[in-house]
Amino acid sequence: MTVVSAFLIPGSPLPFVQRDNPPWGKIADALDTAGKALTASQPDTIIVYSTQWIAVLDQLWQTKPHLKDIHVDENWHEYGDLPFDIKIDTDLAEAAVVATNEAGIKSKGVNYDKFPIDTGTIIAANFLNPENKLPLVITANNVYHDWQMTEQLGRIAVAEAEKLHRKVAIVGVGGMSGSIYRQVINIADDKIASDEEDKWNRKILSLMEKGDVKTLLNECPKYASEAKVDMGFKHFAFILGAMGGDFSSATVHGYGPLYGSGAAVLEFQLG
Repeated sequence: MTVVSAFLIPGSPLPFVQRDNPPWGKIADALDTAGKALTASQPDTIIVYSTQWIAVLDQLWQTKPHLKDIHVDENWHEYGDLPFDIKIDTDLAEAAVVATNEAGIKSKGVNYDKFPIDTGTIIAANFLNPENKLPLVITANNVYHDWQMTEQLGRIAVAEAEKLHRKVAIVGVGGMSGSIYRQVINIADDKIASDEEDKWNRKILSLMEKGDVKTLLNECPKYASEAKVDMGFKHFAFILGAMGGDFSSATVHGYGPLYGSGAAVLEFQLG
């Protein structure tokens, strides 16, 4: 089996930089649980699709072998810096560049110093690969790619991993409902900003727990629109493509608010 585990996680830095705040600490604990599950699945490489790495012209893949620096989040900079130390599976990343181009999706690798690694990728690396034992393949969210093309990217990445005899963990990084508080709140009292969005999040999570892929595919467009979902929920499209379009069930390790927006940590059961 090429895909040995798959996860959906939020890309917000709040659980990492302020985990002593009870609502955010619960998400941090869930991310720790996901990290342990990922390690237990014994992948060779982690493939990460983050909604926060924005691309416009091409599909971008990180090909610099080692990324190490300190990042300042553009929204939550007052909470502190985000260090990162990430190794890249360059063979798989470069193979994915070739394969996506051959599939008609214009792609290229990115390899230069001080490239601005996005917060979501850093959060995934710090929680799911904290000791930097595993290399990553990191690909961007092209804003012009629709659900189907994003799903195709996941399929291609896994197909190339199979050719290289890699066992991979799939990580889609992004939020659920997208409304955030525009005013200062008492962070200890944080909650989902909209009751309707909370209902939508819970409905989608329930469908994932049941492995009801057919209903999910029918509901996701409406969910994305009505709950203002992060980037149209394309991070789930990538995961779904990587899993071959199906999964048997999912475990919700955590669900809650991140300054009003919806965040969930899920582990998918395959096949």
